[in-house]
Amino acid sequence: MNKHVMKKTVFRLFLAAIFSLAATGHAEPQPLDKVIAVVDKSVIMQSELDERLFEVVRNARANNHSLPELETLRKQVLDHLISEHLQMQMAQRVGFQVTDEQVNQSIEQIRRSNQLSPEQFAAQLEHDGLTMASLREKLRRDITIQQIQQGMVQQRIHISPLEIDNFLKSADAKFWISPEYQLGHILISLSQSASAEQVEEARQKATEMVKKIRTGASFAEIAIAESDGPAALSGGDLGWRKTSDLPSLFAELLPPLEPGDVSEPARSPAGFHILKVYDKRGGEQQTEQQAKVRHILVKPSAILSDEEAKAKLEKLRQRILKGEDFAALAKEHSEDIGSMLAGGDLGWSRPGMFVAEFEQTMAQMEVGEISQPFRSQFGWHILQVQERRQEDITDDVLRDKAARILTSRRFEDELQIWLREMRDEAFIDIKLDPQPAT
Repeated sequence: MNKHVMKKTVFRLFLAAIFSLAATGHAEPQPLDKVIAVVDKSVIMQSELDERLFEVVRNARANNHSLPELETLRKQVLDHLISEHLQMQMAQRVGFQVTDEQVNQSIEQIRRSNQLSPEQFAAQLEHDGLTMASLREKLRRDITIQQIQQGMVQQRIHISPLEIDNFLKSADAKFWISPEYQLGHILISLSQSASAEQVEEARQKATEMVKKIRTGASFAEIAIAESDGPAALSGGDLGWRKTSDLPSLFAELLPPLEPGDVSEPARSPAGFHILKVYDKRGGEQQTEQQAKVRHILVKPSAILSDEEAKAKLEKLRQRILKGEDFAALAKEHSEDIGSMLAGGDLGWSRPGMFVAEFEQTMAQMEVGEISQPFRSQFGWHILQVQERRQEDITDDVLRDKAARILTSRRFEDELQIWLREMRDEAFIDIKLDPQPAT
C-alpha cells in the first residue's frame, strides 16, 4: 500500500471514528481527554478539537464539499480554534458580553428565515444532532467574535476626507450611490433608414400609448401587445436598475419622475421609448430638522443639594422671563465649561447630538420659550430654542455612505492583520502534533 492510499485509508477511519463518537455522545464521558494547545490564559482540549472536526465534516458532507487530507484539516481547525480563543479572551478583557436577548433574537431569526414553527425548529435541531443549549452556546460565541471584530478592527481603519472626495468622483461611486428605479419599458422601433413620415407615425403611436396608460390602461398589457423591446413579453418589466447601469437617455428621463409616472416618448436611434416608474429607492434629497439652542447648567455638589440646584435654576428662569439677558446669566452662572463663555450657546444641533432628556425637552419647546428646569446625568438645565430650520444633509449622507463603503472594503485585510498581530503577541504552546500517526 503506497503512502497516498494509506493516508486516504487513515482519513476514512478517522471520519468513521468521528461519526461514531457523535453517535454515542450521550454515553459515558470519555476519560482520555487531554490538552492540545495552550493559548495565553486558556486551553484547547482534544474533545473541543474533535467536536469542531465533526462539525466541519458534517457541514461539508451536507453541502457536498470535498475535504482535504486529514493532517491538513486538523491543522486548519486547530488554527481556527486558536484564533477564536484569542478573540474570546480579547472580548473578556474589554468587558464585552452577549446578552440572552441577543441570543434569543438570533435563534428567532434563524427559525423564521427557515419558515419553521417552534416545534419544527426543535425537531430539526434534534435531526441535526444539536440541542438548544449547544445552539445557544455556538450563537453566543459567534456573536461575540463578530462584534469584537467589528469593534476592534473598525477603530483601526481611518478614512480621510480626501479619500472620500476621490471616491465620490469615481465611476464606482456613481454605481453605489446612484438611485434605483423599478422600471417598465416600451419601445416603438424604427429602422436606421426610416423616412420622416415613418418617424412621425411612430411618434404619434407612442404618444397615444402614453395617453392610454395615463388614463388607466395597463402598461404591461400594452407592452406585451405593442412593444418591440426585449422585455415586451414580460410586460416590459426591466426590474430594479441603477441609473448608472441605464442608457444615458433613460437616466436623463428619470429624475423628474415619481413612482407611478410615465415618461413622454423619447427618441433614440432605435426608436421611441416610454418608461414607467413603478418604484424608486435611494438618491432622494435628505433633510433633517435642526435647532439652535442655548442652555444654563447647574450641577449638584457637596455644598449644593439636588433640590437647591433645581431651585437656583428656577430663580434664573424667572429673571430671564422678567427681561434679564439669557447670555449674561449663562456666563455668570452656567457650569457647562464648553458653552458658558458663549452665553450658553450650543449652536445648531442635529438629532441625537444630546442626551435623551435634553433632546426630549428641546423637541417640545416653542421657539423663544424658556424651559422648566429638567434633570440629566450632567445636572439641572434650563434651555431656550432660538431658531429651527430644515437643513439639506444630502451631501453629509453621501459622505457617510462613502465612508462606510471604503471602511467595508478595508475591513477584511485589516481583520487579518489584527488577527496575525494578536497571534504573534500571544503565548501559544501546541502540546500535541495535530498530524495523525501514520
